Amino acid sequence: MSHEEVRHVIQSGDLESLIQDWMEAYGDDVWRYACFMTKRRDAADDITQDVFWKAYRHRFAFRGECSVKTWLLGITRRTAINYLRSAFVRKVTLFGLFSPQGTSRSAESVMMDRQAERSLWETVLGLPAKYREVLVLDAHYELSNNEIAELLDLSEGTVKSRLHRARAKVERKLKEEEPR
Repeated sequence: MSHEEVRHVIQSGDLESLIQDWMEAYGDDVWRYACFMTKRRDAADDITQDVFWKAYRHRFAFRGECSVKTWLLGITRRTAINYLRSAFVRKVTLFGLFSPQGTSRSAESVMMDRQAERSLWETVLGLPAKYREVLVLDAHYELSNNEIAELLDLSEGTVKSRLHRARAKVERKLKEEEPR
């Protein structure tokens, strides 16, 4: 949906279908990003609901300067950061990571793929936050460097630099883990 179409729907008042469309199109991305940020499925559920409620309440704040996806991921990021800063979370041990479901292939193939994926995720999650976040936004959410820069309030050059360093760190770590 283009920025003009979004503005038209917002102004026309067909908000229920707009929010429903956003939830269908971006709900999984919002949930996964919230889960990545908090490392908790239950928190991701709550944050996702919060994000779409905030998007509804602040729909007129969407100016079309970025994509709807980038706007929603920005709301997700701020909501997740606020969640992590809350006193409740500081008192609770975070546990459990999101792991995608496998397909119906041979058990050995699935196991090897899961092992490789787990190793990659452990490597990515072991990176400092500033590298981890740009890498996930680039690789998983396929945001442009400009969108990442806007979302994280960084310069595009800083995003490029962090992406380069993050990829190098992951590659170096994975090479260290390779059996000889």
